[in-house]
Amino acid sequence: MNTLVEFQYRLPLRVSGARPGGHRGSSVGIGQEFAAHTRLFDHPDPRRIDVRASVRTVQREWLVRVHRQRVAVPVHAVVDVSGSMRFGAARTKLDVVAAFVEALGHSAFRIGDPVGMLPFDDAAREDLFVPARHARGMGPLMAELLRDCAPRHTGAPPRASGLRDIATRLAGCACLVFLVSDFHWPLAALPGLLDTLTHAWVVPIVVWDRAEVEPPSSNGWLSLGDIESGEARTMWMRGSVRERWRDAVAERRAQIGALFARHGIRPFFNEGAFDAEALSRYFLELTA
Repeated sequence: MNTLVEFQYRLPLRVSGARPGGHRGSSVGIGQEFAAHTRLFDHPDPRRIDVRASVRTVQREWLVRVHRQRVAVPVHAVVDVSGSMRFGAARTKLDVVAAFVEALGHSAFRIGDPVGMLPFDDAAREDLFVPARHARGMGPLMAELLRDCAPRHTGAPPRASGLRDIATRLAGCACLVFLVSDFHWPLAALPGLLDTLTHAWVVPIVVWDRAEVEPPSSNGWLSLGDIESGEARTMWMRGSVRERWRDAVAERRAQIGALFARHGIRPFFNEGAFDAEALSRYFLELTA
């Protein structure tokens, strides 16, 4: 039996917005979070008169309670659909991302946020673009598009150009952006792209397969292929190679973490199947 998977996410800061939702807002309105008292003359809403506070004032003015409104935030899944995302032992990384966006669609609908998807490879994939909407079926729609998407062989492996197209489109937007990729590409251009998204709250989702982060346990000849370029090679797996493999993975993890840390961002590393509970803990730690 299929069960709906969801995770809990909250922004660690106040956001502005006009649509009611589940995030802490910076504007006053209908809500349960008390902000301050103000004069009835300045905020003419007799339903919110606070008699006790009014009696205690020196000026003997009528005071009303002002509350902060909880608002909705647009959510965008910026997804890498290039060739390396089609690698995987038990399942491809793109299948893992499809499970993530399906859970994201369900979670966003429950909290009241509009959600959409902007895939990219060496350019923005307009054929897979989904505008942000608040609807129950957004998760399955985005997941189906990712599972059925066809690869493009353009001969241009760099993904920074495709991500640049997406970042330019989202520049100036106050939104939550899930940047989903394996980040197996040169990251030199990434700091500049993050500067473009200064108004957005960016959550990097690093999707790795266990077969690429953990080397084979047995010694012997190993056939390797570059899924992006198609280049093939063989190597003899032994203890020293296995150690260098693990060191390279740890170094890459540290590079990604340090790059995002300079922008005050902590990436979420997902190895294997999508772990919704771990992602909920990630947001809980951010907002604690």
